[in-house]
Amino acid sequence: MPDLAGPALVLAELLKAHHETLAVAESSTGGLISASLLAVPGASAYYLGGTVIYTIKARNELLGLSKETLKAQSPLTEAYVTLCARAIREKLGATWGIAELGATGPAGTSYGHPPGICVLAVEGPVTLTARIDNGCGDREANMWEFAHTALQLLQRALQSRASL
Repeated sequence: MPDLAGPALVLAELLKAHHETLAVAESSTGGLISASLLAVPGASAYYLGGTVIYTIKARNELLGLSKETLKAQSPLTEAYVTLCARAIREKLGATWGIAELGATGPAGTSYGHPPGICVLAVEGPVTLTARIDNGCGDREANMWEFAHTALQLLQRALQSRASL
């Protein structure tokens, strides 16, 4: 099993050093982003909460985004996932929000996206997005890759913030 806490150790230190907090909305990673962050002792200093927004209904109910707002966005785009990151950040009053949406496989999405696609956003003092398109249909491997990339994106955002 991949290391949960290792990739999050630097993030924990950066967040705690700046007295910043984080909220997470994840879909295809199924909680692995949150689990990684929570595997670090002292996570309560920075982790405010998270949710798995696997369906449009979950995005509507848990993020407070209307169906009309969500339908106005193209799925698996930077704009859509940034909207989710902003919504979870605002809902929990966090300094930072991170969101992830993707298709882990073995099949693609009902919108026609093939497996191996993930769109990530970090929203806060700095906003960054990333996209993975690896063409892989291995569900578990994609979940780990997507979660790890999300943590890397958050680290880039935190380090970018430090240089402002």
